[in-house]
Amino acid sequence: MTDKTEPKPKLEVVETPGEDDETCKTFVFHNEDHTLGNSLRYIVMKNPEVQFCGYSIPHPSENKINFRIQTHGTSATDVLMKGLQDLNKASETVLQKFQKSVLDYKQGNYSSDVKMDDS
Repeated sequence: MTDKTEPKPKLEVVETPGEDDETCKTFVFHNEDHTLGNSLRYIVMKNPEVQFCGYSIPHPSENKINFRIQTHGTSATDVLMKGLQDLNKASETVLQKFQKSVLDYKQGNYSSDVKMDDS
């Protein structure tokens, strides 16, 4: 007989007994660390609907983060989804600028002045 254990989901919502409030949620990201936690926390905190956002790593040997969001009225799940989309968009912008800079460097079209615009 083969063991067919299902893989853990990448993201899960911690259900708190007696808490039905959609504005306060704790999410667990499996196989993630400070790289995602701190970046996502920064992006989510820029949302004016967010009252609190923080993350923790339960133990150094556990490869997961607990991510808590509390809002002023918007669903915490919706805020998380928007934060992930905004982080993805920011990452794509950085990647495109990096790739363009590498290409410019390889073609000899570079200057010693590094200028980053705010777009």
